[in-house]
Amino acid sequence: MTKNNGTALTREGILGVTDRELVKVIVPEWHGAVWIRTMTGAERYDFEIPGPGGQLNLKQIRERLLVKALCDEKGKRLFTDDDVDSLSERNATVIDRLFDTARTINKIGDDAVDAEEKKSEGDR
Repeated sequence: MTKNNGTALTREGILGVTDRELVKVIVPEWHGAVWIRTMTGAERYDFEIPGPGGQLNLKQIRERLLVKALCDEKGKRLFTDDDVDSLSERNATVIDRLFDTARTINKIGDDAVDAEEKKSEGDR
């Protein structure tokens, strides 16, 4: 990405720039590597749609983020939203590790997730 020298951006300039971050993660348990990418605005919105009671939907939160963030080396998603249940059947340690990376590059803070988890526990 080229640094902006303060000149005014155009519509074409904004829409034409590649602004997605890709991070390669080695996954020894899966005998290879995956890439994790930043989500688009639409994907982020879809991920953050509130669950019951207007709270962040915590059900399969790790897998729901990963189906949007796991990609190949060119940034193409590996999974569709329909793959959440299938991804839930994978090694929890791997899922947690990948989730932490996806959460970091997508600026999804611990505080937001932790606060929602505490609210959910209080509702039980």
